[in-house]
Amino acid sequence: DFPDVTRALQALVADAPDELTCWAVSRKAPPLPFIPEEWHGREVMVVPFCFIGDLNAAEAATLGVRSIGNPIATHFGPMPFADWQTSFDPLLTEGARNYWKSHDVAAFSDAAIDIIHEAVNNLPSDECEIFFGHVGGAATRIPADATAWPNRQSHFVVNVHTRWQDPADDGKCVQWARKLFQALEPHAMGTRYVNFIPEGDEANNLEDAFGENLDRLVRIKEATDPDNLFRTNINLTRKIPAGVAG
Repeated sequence: DFPDVTRALQALVADAPDELTCWAVSRKAPPLPFIPEEWHGREVMVVPFCFIGDLNAAEAATLGVRSIGNPIATHFGPMPFADWQTSFDPLLTEGARNYWKSHDVAAFSDAAIDIIHEAVNNLPSDECEIFFGHVGGAATRIPADATAWPNRQSHFVVNVHTRWQDPADDGKCVQWARKLFQALEPHAMGTRYVNFIPEGDEANNLEDAFGENLDRLVRIKEATDPDNLFRTNINLTRKIPAGVAG
C-alpha cells in the first residue's frame, strides 16, 4: 500500500487547512499499545496527524487522512498539545546510535516513491525509519529572507532516520542511509532541513540549508559570537563563505 498511501497523502495535504498537519513514517512497527501485536516488527506506514482547530470540527476535518489506505489501527481523540508533542519519545530514548540524512522534495514522483518503497523493504534495523512531512500553510506566507530558514515554498521534508544499537552495525546502517539519500538526489530540490544534517556533514550542506541567507547569518555569528561559544549546533564558523569578513 505504500505507493498508494503516499500519493493519497500528497493529494490530501495540498488542500489541507492550516489547522491540520499530517506526515508519514515508514518503519517496522514498534510495540505501541494501539498497534495490534501481530504487526509488531513488520513494515508499516504510520500517518500521524494533528488538528488544532475547533474541537467540534476535528472529526470532519480529519476524516480524509483517517480514510487513507486500509488502516490496521487508528488512534484518534483529543489530547493536550504537550502530550502530543511527546507521544513518540519512548521510541527515541538515549543511548542508541543515529545517522540522519534528508532531502527537500517538491512533490513525490512515481520514481521517488519507488526508491523510498524499496528502502523501506530493506531496513537495516528495527529502529530505522523514513519519514516525510509537508511544509505548507502559514510557513509559506513568510518571506524567505525574514528568518534564518529560507525554504518556505510548499514541499516535503524527507528524513532518513537511521537508528540502531550495536556498533558492529555502523557500516551497514550508514551505508543504507547514504544509498537512499543518493538515489533520491535527482528527485530532490537541492535544499535540506538543518536539523537533519548529521554531524560531520555540515560544511558540505550549509548552503543547502540556509541558501542566500547564509552570508548574513555568518556575519551575525562572527559579530555576536567571535569566540564560538555556541558551537554544539550546526556551526556556521566551520565554513566561512568567500568574501565574508568577521
